[in-house]
Amino acid sequence: MAFPQTPVDLLAEMQIGGTWTDITSDLYARSPLTIERGRPDEAARVDPARASFLLNNRGNKYSPRNPRSANYGLIGRNTPVRFSVPGTESYLALDGNPANTIATPDHASLAITDLDVRAELTMDWYSTTLNQTVAGQWGADGNRGWSWRIRNGYSILNWTTAGTTASALFFEAQLPQLPRRAALRMTLDVNNGSSGFTGALYWADTLAGPWNLVFTAAVGGTTSIFNSTATLEIGPDQADVTPPRRPLTGRVHRAELLASIGGASIASPDFRAKTPGTSSFADAAGRTWTLTGTAAITNREYRLHAEVSSWPSRWDVSGQDVYVPVEASGVLRRLGAGTKALASTLRRRIPSYSPVAYWPMEEGRDAAQAYSPVAGVQPLSVVGFDFASDDTCPGSSSLPKIDSAASMTGTVPTYTSTGSWIVSFQYLLGSYPGSSARILEITTTGTCQRITLTLTPSVVELRGYNSAGTEILNEDAATTGVAGSEWRRLDLSAVDAGSGTVHFHAGWTTPIAGGYAMDDTITATPGIVTGIATAFGAALADMRIGHLAVLPSDATDVYANADSGYAGETASTRMLRLAREESVPVHLDQPTYMGAQVGAQRPSPLLTLLAETADADGGVLYEDRSDLALRHRWRGSLYNRAVALTLDYSAAGEVAPPLEPVDDDQHVRNDRTVTRTNGSSSRAVLASGALSVQAPPAGVGIYDDSRDLNLYSDSQPEGMAWWLLHVGTWDEARYPSVHIDLAAAPHLIPAVLALDIGDRIQIINPPSWLPPGPIDLTVEGYTETIGHPNSWDVVLNCSPAGPWTVAVLDSTSLGRLDTSGSTLASGISSSATSLSVATTTGALWSTVSGHRPFNIVIGGEVMTVTNLTGASSPQTVTVTRSVNGVVKSHSSGAPVRLAQAAILAL
Repeated sequence: MAFPQTPVDLLAEMQIGGTWTDITSDLYARSPLTIERGRPDEAARVDPARASFLLNNRGNKYSPRNPRSANYGLIGRNTPVRFSVPGTESYLALDGNPANTIATPDHASLAITDLDVRAELTMDWYSTTLNQTVAGQWGADGNRGWSWRIRNGYSILNWTTAGTTASALFFEAQLPQLPRRAALRMTLDVNNGSSGFTGALYWADTLAGPWNLVFTAAVGGTTSIFNSTATLEIGPDQADVTPPRRPLTGRVHRAELLASIGGASIASPDFRAKTPGTSSFADAAGRTWTLTGTAAITNREYRLHAEVSSWPSRWDVSGQDVYVPVEASGVLRRLGAGTKALASTLRRRIPSYSPVAYWPMEEGRDAAQAYSPVAGVQPLSVVGFDFASDDTCPGSSSLPKIDSAASMTGTVPTYTSTGSWIVSFQYLLGSYPGSSARILEITTTGTCQRITLTLTPSVVELRGYNSAGTEILNEDAATTGVAGSEWRRLDLSAVDAGSGTVHFHAGWTTPIAGGYAMDDTITATPGIVTGIATAFGAALADMRIGHLAVLPSDATDVYANADSGYAGETASTRMLRLAREESVPVHLDQPTYMGAQVGAQRPSPLLTLLAETADADGGVLYEDRSDLALRHRWRGSLYNRAVALTLDYSAAGEVAPPLEPVDDDQHVRNDRTVTRTNGSSSRAVLASGALSVQAPPAGVGIYDDSRDLNLYSDSQPEGMAWWLLHVGTWDEARYPSVHIDLAAAPHLIPAVLALDIGDRIQIINPPSWLPPGPIDLTVEGYTETIGHPNSWDVVLNCSPAGPWTVAVLDSTSLGRLDTSGSTLASGISSSATSLSVATTTGALWSTVSGHRPFNIVIGGEVMTVTNLTGASSPQTVTVTRSVNGVVKSHSSGAPVRLAQAAILAL
C-alpha cells in the first residue's frame, strides 16, 4: 500500500564523524520537516535554502558541546544533513571513489572488434575539474582495452592496440547542451573501408533513442582494440594520469555494450527496476554485476542537502522532554556570511606559479613600501610612489603612480637556476616619453650582471653589462606598442639557448591589441635574478605600475587573462573558475561556451562575484538539492522549455486551494536602463500599449529602474535593456503560489520530485471565473512540508512563463512576426467562421498556404486560421472558433493579433 495510506518514507541523514547516519527515528512527529528553496515571488536573487525540524535529544546525541554526548566531537556547526524520499525508479549511485563501483568479470563475448557503448546517466556533464569515467575494460598497463570518460564538456574514448599506454589512442567530441539526465552513445569503427577508422558520438533522451548524431570523424589508418582480460566496469579507475581518471559522480540508470555497431547486446546492466540495496545481479545478456564499497542501488530522491546552523537545546519544565529545534541552511548561507573580498585576479593567480619574488603594489594610500606575499621576500623599497592612485587595471586593486624622482629597489632571494627566468610587471603609460627614461633595471648572477631597459622618444634600448661594466647585450627596437591608453605588461626574460648562448627577450603585451617584442641571442649564461634596482627617470612621471614578479622560468602565461580580470569569459566559465579556485562545487546546466560574456572580475566577496555573474547572464544561481553545491541555470535554458508538470484544476485534488491570481503593478517596469559596469548605458522604453509609460488610460505611467551589470562590451546593454523591458511589461496576472497536496494527489509525486527551480508548469482547465488556460508558470522556488505520518504539501513560488517563449526560425507557431495593425473590417457573431480583416498599418497577412495554420486572438478569443485570401486589404480569413473555450461576438474595429507573436531572444 502506498502513500498516503502508508506514511511518507522520509529518510533523514546526518554526517556524523564523516559518515552519513540515519537519524529518521529521532525526528519528532509533532513537528513536520519544512524545506524552503529558491526565491519567493520573483525576488531578485535566490535565498539560501532552509530546513527546520525537531530532534529528540533525551540521550544527548545532538548536544555538540556536551562531552557526555555520544556524538561529542563528531558534530558541530555546519554539520551536513540531507533528506530524501523514495522515487519511482532505482539507479546506481556513484560518488567518484574508485573503491565504490560495479563490475562484471571478463567474458569471451566481450572480445569486440568495433565498439558501440551506451549509457543513460545523470551527472555533471561540464565539470572542468572532474575526469569522470563511464565504462570500460581498462586494467593495469599492459592489460588496457578501452575506456570511455567525460571531461570538461567532452566525451572521450580511449583505447589501446596492444594493451599498453604506449599504444593508446583517443577520440573525443564536444558535448551539446544536455538535460541533466540523458543518454550518450560512442561508436568506433576500427576499419571504415577507406583505410581509416571512424569515431562518432550520439545523444538521446533515453537509451531507447532515437539517437541524434553529435559529431563524427574519420581518421587515416585503421586501428584495433586490444582484447583486455580486465573486468568490464562502470567507472574504471586510472590514477597514473593527471588529473586522475575516476568513476563518474552521479547516477547510472542503465548501460549497454554491443557486440558490434548496432549489433547484439553483450552487457546491459539496467538499474531502474532493481530492488534498492541489491548488491549483485545478472543482466539480460547474462553478465553478473557485483557492487563494491559503498556504491549502491537506490531509489532515494533528495529534497535537500544543507548544513546545520543552529543546535539550541530545549526542554520542558519537567526536564523529561529534551529536544533540539534544528535550523539547517544551504551552502549559500555560509558563502554569504563572509564579507571579505577576494583578492584581485592578478594577486590570486601570480602566487600560484611559484614566483621567487612578487610585489603586487596594491597597498593603501599611506603606504611607504610594497610588501610581498611570497615567504622570505623583503618588501620593495620605493621612492616617489603614490599608492592607491589608479583602480583602472582590470585585474588589480588600486595601484600606484610614480613621480619624476621615483625609484624601486628589491632583493630577490637565492634560488636554484632552471636555465631561464622572467621579470614582469603591469604598467600604464599614456604617452611616449619626451626624453630617455629607465623603465626597468635588474641584476643577475649571469654573464649579463646588469640588464636595463630604456625608453627613448624613438626606440627601446635593451642593454646588458658584464661584471666589468662592459656592454655585451645591445638591441634596439621601435617603441611600437610601448605606450597608450590601455594597461600593458612588460616581460624581460632570458632562456638558455644551448651551446653557451642565451636568448634575451623584451616584450609588451596588451590584453586586446596583442604584443610587441625585441629579441637577441648572445654568448652568455642566464644565471638567476638577484635584485631590482630601477630609477625611472623624470620622463616617466605619472606612469602607473604594479604586480612586479620574478619567476624562475620563462612562464609567459602567468599573467594571461588575469591581467584583464578575465574579461570576456562566459558566465559559466567564470563560475567554474571561481568554484575551482575557492573549492566550492558549482554544477552547470550548460556547456561553458554558452552564456553571456562578462566583464572584468574585480575584488569582491565570492558570493557577490557569483551573483553578479548570474545577473549579467540573466540566468539563475541556486543550490543543488542532491549535493552541497551551487547550480547555475543559464538564461538560454529558460527559453521554450517543455512543460515539466501539468496540473488539471478540474481533476480532484491536483490543485489545492487557494489558487489566487494577483493583478497588480508589483513587477511592472516600462522604462529600463542597463549600464555596463564602468561602461556605457542603454535605455529601453515601452512607448505605447496597456503597460506603456503613457499616462492612464492609454498606459500606466512611468515605472522605471536602472541596473548596473558586469557585462563585457558596450554592445550588450542594449539587448539586455530591451529583454528586461519585455519581461517587465508582460501583461498577465501573476500566480505567486500554487499549492499541491500530494496526499490528495499522490499520482503527481514522480513529476513533483523531478521539478526544480526554473522549470515550467501549466494549470489546465482553470475555473470559468479565471481567464482561459492554460496558466503557464515558471517555478522560482517552493516550500515543502513533510509531516508525520500522512501529510506532504508543496507550495510552488511562481512567475509567468510566457515571457520565455521566444521565436524559433521557420516555426509556424513561434516564427511569425505580429501585425503592425489589423482590425475586423466588420463585426462577427459568436459562430461566424469567415472574417474580413483590414490591415491598417504595415504589411498584409501572408496568403501562402505553408504559413498556416496559426492562431490569432480577438477580444480574448483564440481562433485558428485555416485559410487566408486576398491581395489587398481587407482580406478574407477562415478560422476555427473558440480554440481557448471563449465564445463571444466581436465588433467592427476590434484588434486582430497573433496569439503567439515572435519574440526575439536576448
